[in-house]
Amino acid sequence: MRKFISIIIFCCFTSFAFCQSTGIPRPKLVVGIVVDQMRWDYLYRYYDRYENNGGFKRLLNQGFSCENTLIPYVPTITACGHSSIYSGSVPAISGISGNTWWDKEKGKTVYCTDDAAVNTVGSSSVGAGKMSPKNLLVTSICDELRLATNFRGKVIGIALKDRGAILPAGHSASAAYWYDPGSGNWISSTYYMNQLPKWVEDFNGKQWVDKFYNDGWQLSHPAASYIQSTDDDKGYESKPFGPKFPYDLKRFIAKDYGKITSTPMGNTLTAEFAKAAIVNEQLGTDNITDFLAISFSSPDYIGHTFGPNSVEAEDGFLRLDKELGSLFDFLDAKIGKGQYTVFLSADHGAAQVPEFLKENKIPAGRAPIMAGIDGINDLLKEKYHLPGLIISEDNYQVHLNHSRIDSAKINEDEVAALIIDQLSKVPGVFRVFSLKDLNIIPLPARLREMINNGYNPKRNGDIQIVLQPQYIEGYSQTGTTHGLWNPYDAHIPLLWYGWGIKQGKTNREINMTDIAPTLAALLHIQMPSGCVGKPIEEVIK
Repeated sequence: MRKFISIIIFCCFTSFAFCQSTGIPRPKLVVGIVVDQMRWDYLYRYYDRYENNGGFKRLLNQGFSCENTLIPYVPTITACGHSSIYSGSVPAISGISGNTWWDKEKGKTVYCTDDAAVNTVGSSSVGAGKMSPKNLLVTSICDELRLATNFRGKVIGIALKDRGAILPAGHSASAAYWYDPGSGNWISSTYYMNQLPKWVEDFNGKQWVDKFYNDGWQLSHPAASYIQSTDDDKGYESKPFGPKFPYDLKRFIAKDYGKITSTPMGNTLTAEFAKAAIVNEQLGTDNITDFLAISFSSPDYIGHTFGPNSVEAEDGFLRLDKELGSLFDFLDAKIGKGQYTVFLSADHGAAQVPEFLKENKIPAGRAPIMAGIDGINDLLKEKYHLPGLIISEDNYQVHLNHSRIDSAKINEDEVAALIIDQLSKVPGVFRVFSLKDLNIIPLPARLREMINNGYNPKRNGDIQIVLQPQYIEGYSQTGTTHGLWNPYDAHIPLLWYGWGIKQGKTNREINMTDIAPTLAALLHIQMPSGCVGKPIEEVIK
């Protein structure tokens, strides 16, 4: 009997000691992956061509897929998407209402991560590193992990674009790194550090970009096999490298380090830098969860340049599939299979190139909004004898020059009515209205909600422009863009994999803002401060 009691006491003690040493069950590492400009349909458009040991099939077949994930706001663009994924918030609350916006208090256009108070670290390009998350008004899930671990858990953000690294990593990140096209180096700012770590300097010293340029961009499969794409040489594609494959990039060696971003090798550069960060920062090597936020920016540059139906876009995603597969193999080896959690999503999708759609008898076009704005400003000057009554047009919104209108004692409603009338005549414009009337004019409920979710009174305009489906803003007759409410811009992939994740899928409607609270539930930490999403219960074991 005594022996039995002793065994019970021993078991209780060891169980208690085990719980004390391990604490709350969490993965060793969380890897957040955002693919910049990835439409949801790319998961299946190229499915047969993805490799069995690549990234996308591994996520789809061994993880959990939220098939009907939507962006709940406009504009659907990069800075908004990255901040919303990681904060669970919307631009109305987070303050990240665009890549740029007209700031009413400052009276100027502001870039989302601009910070004049910090300096570049790692490059002589003065402006490239004057960046920080100070314009983000809320915490990210990475901030909450830092708080929950009393700042013992490391957080690192990595992306070619500064905003793709900085906004996800949040205010309290251990580091954020982005690419400087002026030098071809990974850089940071004095917000995070005063000098690059030696491992980053060593990585930069290997001159990766020149090596990629020397190899050029050749198709990874026989040209005839790209049956999901249109012809290689199309007049509505931009041609930064030449008319068609193969692309000889040797002429850019040591001359133009920006071109790499519009090739799949930009993804390779990002993935290799991420692997170096894992090793040298010893991420996932103890029982305190770390977070690596990676954004693959090159799909956005490729998509804007060539369009979603291009051979370049298809080859880019086939190569990204291999990069992701290699990254997961690396994580299995370094962190341990089943010891890390991954999610993959996108900041936005993209519209098809209008000329491609028209070529295939689908109505589409380009709305010359800026030309319309210039003409309207001239009309307003003639009527009121004052120049520049429209001070900015950004994010599909018009900003009035309130101080000039007020000092001249002009009727603002009259000015707005004239602008609305004139913009309504611009080809491709579907609706134009004053934002103060947003909640009283007849609009579909989803569209009204998305505009409300995107509206921050200090950083948004006075008049909203909504384009017809398949129309994009711009003059150029090449390439495409994104930013609207339509499914091609707002329906994004959301895949989960690894520690704590079930296997399966759901077609239930889920919002981008549900990602951060799901991570919070998985990690047993607080939701970010501006979070409006809900945990996706189906995902978590």
